Amino acid sequence: MNATVEKIKIWDLPVRLFHWTLVLGFVTAYLLADNHLLNWHVLMGYFLCGLLAFRFVWGFIGNQYARFKSFIFTPAETVAYMKSLRAKAPIHYYGHNPAGALMVFALMAALTMIFLSGLLSLGTIDFEGPFSFLGNVVSDETSYFFRHLHDWLVNGTLLLIPLHLLGVIQGGLQHKENLVRAMVTGWKVTVTSAQKH
Repeated sequence: MNATVEKIKIWDLPVRLFHWTLVLGFVTAYLLADNHLLNWHVLMGYFLCGLLAFRFVWGFIGNQYARFKSFIFTPAETVAYMKSLRAKAPIHYYGHNPAGALMVFALMAALTMIFLSGLLSLGTIDFEGPFSFLGNVVSDETSYFFRHLHDWLVNGTLLLIPLHLLGVIQGGLQHKENLVRAMVTGWKVTVTSAQKH
């Protein structure tokens, strides 16, 4: 079967801005906390909460490939994709493939829990933010549980990030695509003879 070369616009500008702003914002928030610049860390946390809220909304009103429904796969579809990887004949997807979709949802869930635990910690220890009303309601043990949970979730996410990067590298090699460039320009250039979705 002859290979074909295609160039197709996949990632719209809002998705690309979200992606790279989230990367920079997460690194900045981490460094601010690590250097005990907690007021700035809190401000960055609020910004990131707003950014994630935007992505949730854009997941319903964005372009075809930004919408969550375009990368929700059945277990059977995910298993078929994983088998195609092992067979070195991966099924090609224009947007997220099933493995990439799982990572997107895992990262979004982790970020949601990080932000929620951060706000709970802020409210119950520092008596600030939207959960400040809990400051005199929960015990000190619960307050510091939120603080430790926030740290644990960040550390867990730091384990997911290299897996995400490895998936980008592997997917790029197997599908003959420059996925990083696609997330910068919005365009995917593919060389493939595989089935496309």
